[in-house]
Amino acid sequence: MIELGVLRGDGIGPEIVSATTQVVERALDAAAVGVRWVPLPFGRQAIDEFGTPVPDVTLERLDGLTGWIIGPHDNAGYPEQFRGTLSPGGVIRKRYNLFANIRPARALSKSVRAVCPDIDVVIVRENTEGFYADRNMYDGAGEFMPTADVALAVAVFTRAAIERIAHEAFRIAATRRRSVTIAHKTNVLTRTTGLFRDTCMAVADQYPDVEVRGEHVDALAALLVSRPTQFDVIVAENMFGDILSDLTGQLSGSLGMAPSLNASDSKAMAQASHGAAPDIAGRDVANPVAMMLSAAMLLRWLGERAGSGRALVGAADAVEHAVRRTLDAGLSTPDVGGSAGTREFTDGVLTALRPT
Repeated sequence: MIELGVLRGDGIGPEIVSATTQVVERALDAAAVGVRWVPLPFGRQAIDEFGTPVPDVTLERLDGLTGWIIGPHDNAGYPEQFRGTLSPGGVIRKRYNLFANIRPARALSKSVRAVCPDIDVVIVRENTEGFYADRNMYDGAGEFMPTADVALAVAVFTRAAIERIAHEAFRIAATRRRSVTIAHKTNVLTRTTGLFRDTCMAVADQYPDVEVRGEHVDALAALLVSRPTQFDVIVAENMFGDILSDLTGQLSGSLGMAPSLNASDSKAMAQASHGAAPDIAGRDVANPVAMMLSAAMLLRWLGERAGSGRALVGAADAVEHAVRRTLDAGLSTPDVGGSAGTREFTDGVLTALRPT
């Protein structure tokens, strides 16, 4: 029996999280693993009930959990006092030091048009500092306005955080095609991204079987479009990793199909790369693929760290295969050219999970 937290989120979050828990539960049942879902208040619903998007009751329960599924959240649509502060997801990332944001991108099915159908990359994004002002300070955010007409931002790069994410990237590459590309911009950001590049290069010495190279981030973005098969694992600071992973997600088919996992050494959070899309909430058209595949990443992460985790890894494989089989059968949501609703697509994945 495993316990998994469930934070439904805002916008399309409740729809795609509900679809995902159904799929995960069926895959775990087939693997003879029980699951106990732990629903937790989060987002606008929590504001209405507790006066905050991330109430203490949620954090206290997460303290005792190893993994959870979190839906997208729409803090831009929250009451004014909750805007411009650390996002609800950011509160959770910071509390549990979820330093690694892993974002794979590859075309899932020939039935879904991909700009680069041969792309198969993993973006390994440092998740705690860099150019993102909402997560690079101990207290508050790294943006300042000394006058109404001047805005400043601070980027933070530390050797310890870079070493940690570099090891994650090289470990992943060692299980794939043994190649790591370091995204940097050392021609203009000499000290900050220079420290990132040089520290990653130093870590590379501990992985002699993995090829390593550096690329300026702007050139790297262009090469991902023109020559995507040259790349295996890309390690990047926070903002570069966010931008590159959105690019690779779209190149592989759609951001609606781009999964993501936020992890520390002891906890992990499944979170799709896309946003809450409040304009289509409740219309049964949201694409649940990214959320389902994010949950599969969580099961794999849990399984690889458990003494008897083979069943969890098998359940992760089953979810991924069922999603692909459903897409191969021509069932997809409108954002990728199909006509299936969220519920119809979910039913297709549930059917594909049944033993043949």
